[in-house]
Amino acid sequence: MSSFRSAALIVNAKSRRGERLFDQARAALSTAPFPVEAFAVKEPDQLEPTLRRALEAKHELIVLGGGDGTISGLVDIMVGTGAVLGVLPLGTANSFARSLGLPLDLPSAADAIMHGERKRIDLGMIDDDYFANCAAIGLAPQIAQSVPHAAKKWFGRLGYLAWAAREFFLFKPFMLTVGEGADAQQLRVVEVRISNGRFHGGTELIDDARLDSGEIVVQAVRGHVRRRLLKNWAASIVGHSARHDDTVDLHGRSLKIVTDPPLPISIDGEVLARTPIVARAAAQSIDVMVPRV
Repeated sequence: MSSFRSAALIVNAKSRRGERLFDQARAALSTAPFPVEAFAVKEPDQLEPTLRRALEAKHELIVLGGGDGTISGLVDIMVGTGAVLGVLPLGTANSFARSLGLPLDLPSAADAIMHGERKRIDLGMIDDDYFANCAAIGLAPQIAQSVPHAAKKWFGRLGYLAWAAREFFLFKPFMLTVGEGADAQQLRVVEVRISNGRFHGGTELIDDARLDSGEIVVQAVRGHVRRRLLKNWAASIVGHSARHDDTVDLHGRSLKIVTDPPLPISIDGEVLARTPIVARAAAQSIDVMVPRV
């Protein structure tokens, strides 16, 4: 069991649900064999300053409660500090937690943080930006970039799904080039996943991606028509082997990625980049708490 002098718990508590999850997270860590300073952050733009204050206070363990976007957005700050990351999966998909092998219920995840073991893992990088789990090129970032705020605010999930259906019928396959020179590969594709872990959107997609392999995996879903994407998604959701029918996995420590036309990239759910980019593995860059084997 790892021994820490102190820890900080940081949770986005902006919404009513966030406040409730903060209380539950604090209760789940109440039996920790070390003091835990808890921060309920009600403004998302204060998450980064709060993390910096926790690191300046020399907390050896930083427990982040949130989804993939929260963790991916903050992990850059932790690289090189020596602090250990603990993950409480409070998001929707929790792909990073799944890739780590963490239980998804709060008490069990808290137990893994308090009584588990440290594991040194890689992070992914898009140019100079670290990310935790997976980036995507294709329909998902197109929807995220274009959906009107009013559609989500006034019509909720139904409005978002209606906009997603609209974008699907406007979406077109695109050309992908991975690598450079004589080794470059060109494919006509309907989606690209740039992965450090096996899960994306809560679904296992990249079987051979590992958080400690020292490699980044680029998975391309081949296709000249958009229905290939629907087929792949459906097969992936149910775990059918047909999800591999149209995919090509390319591995490397560093891979240049170009699309024609240039396209937005969502990084753990947030649209933060645009092709062309260089994707690479930042090998052995951070310690994280995982269940004891």
